[in-house]
Amino acid sequence: MAATACKSCSYFEAEQSLTAQDGLCRLNPPVFLTEDELRGAWPTVKTDDWCGSHSSSNTAH
Repeated sequence: MAATACKSCSYFEAEQSLTAQDGLCRLNPPVFLTEDELRGAWPTVKTDDWCGSHSSSNTAH
C-alpha cells in the first residue's frame, strides 16, 4: 500500500457497516448521488485508494 493511500489519511474514517477494505472520505461535505435522495452521503473509498488531497493521519486539522 502506498504511503499516500486513504487508510493513512486523516480524512479517512473506517465505517463498521462497510467491508474492512472500505471507509468514508471526510474531506468534502456529503453529496447527493441522485435527485431522489433525501440525505447526502460521504464518498465511499477503498483503503488503498488515493487522491491529491491526502493528509497524513498525524496532521491536526
